[in-house]
Amino acid sequence: MRLVLATRNVAKLAELRRILAPLVSVEVVGLADLPEFPEVPETGATFAENALIKAREAAARTGLPAVADDSGLAVDALNGMPGVLSARWAGSAAGDAANLRLVLEQVADVPDDRRGAAFVCAAALVTPDGAEQVVHGTMTGTLLRAPRGTNGFGYDPVFVPTGETRSTAELTPAEKDAISHRGQAFRGLAPLVAGVLTR
Repeated sequence: MRLVLATRNVAKLAELRRILAPLVSVEVVGLADLPEFPEVPETGATFAENALIKAREAAARTGLPAVADDSGLAVDALNGMPGVLSARWAGSAAGDAANLRLVLEQVADVPDDRRGAAFVCAAALVTPDGAEQVVHGTMTGTLLRAPRGTNGFGYDPVFVPTGETRSTAELTPAEKDAISHRGQAFRGLAPLVAGVLTR
């Protein structure tokens, strides 16, 4: 059985495959593995809305059960922003490095004891018959003043999870998966995926 992850992000695809592999027997394919179709704009006001938008489109276009996630960084000192705009914080054409630089600039004057943040994820499962499920995950922590580490992607190099001294970019993939917002959400989704595949 195949499950489509509605993303062209190879790091996210590898992450979902790692997390689901011990839990569900399924071949996870990404959008790059399927005939191309236009990506639907993420117009939702919440992570859950955006995840559902992407999963619905992928299920409708492919006829396969589809998983999509929307996730981002919520910074306390920025009133929860960049939030759903995390991937486009420095502009729609900007990449991870520009987004990360902008967040660091925006909190440059914030004292260490007020640099709290959280990674938040909503993961949606949508089946071709229209059934929908959403699971959430959150990883709290603090922001560094400069990037550290080369693993992960996005804001990982400036985020230190609660209880850790290393950034998420300094953790091994297995260590990150065990505590990450996406790991929590995808593990919560795994039994729902298993239920869909055995129907």
